Order: sequence, then structure tokens, then C-alpha cells
Amino acid sequence: MPRNMSFSMTTEQFKNRTKTVTRRFGWRFLKRGDIVCGVEKAMGLRKGEKVKRLGLIRIVSVRTEPLCFITVEDCKKEGFPCMDPSDFVEMLRDHYGPKVSDLTPVNRIEFEYV
Repeated sequence: MPRNMSFSMTTEQFKNRTKTVTRRFGWRFLKRGDIVCGVEKAMGLRKGEKVKRLGLIRIVSVRTEPLCFITVEDCKKEGFPCMDPSDFVEMLRDHYGPKVSDLTPVNRIEFEYV
């Protein structure tokens, strides 16, 4: 059974298949060709709540880079076509708090839908 990867911030983009890149502060072990199950939420489930599976994805590439390296094209691939890179970085900083800066290393994970 593949590992579950949460897409709680981008569930609609995943469902619409407009998202083909994700940035994570973990998942360094992923390799090209790995299969992962995208889910709506993986942690913090209430008693009796079940994981909602969104679909399988295959990893195309993984690389580590500073968060500020995101491009306009990658904003589109992240599922935010109207967002510019500085707004995307700001959104992640707002979500994760002060531990995240422009230079924080992040894993850029490109994938395709299976």
C-alpha cells in the first residue's frame, strides 16, 4: 500500500488535476517512480473520521531548493495560476509560521496522475 500524502491546502487543485508540483519540508526519501496516494487529510483526524483518498500519483522528480526559487511557471504547476512567487512564499510563511523563510530548503516534488 502506497504512503499517503496530504493535499489539504490544495484538495481542489488535486481533484481538478491542475496541480503537478508540490513543495514539502519533508519527504526527502522519495525517488523518481515512487507511487504515493494523495489524500485530503492524513493527520489530525477525529475519532471515527477516515482518510479520504484523492488518487494515486507517480513521482517524476524530487530536488531540494530554497523556497524563494519558485518560478511563475511553478506557481501554475502548484495549482495557483494567478499567484506570483512572492505571494506563494508569503502563503506558506503564513501557514507554517516564523520557522519558514525565503531561504528555507524545501523539496520540490513533481508528479503525474496515475
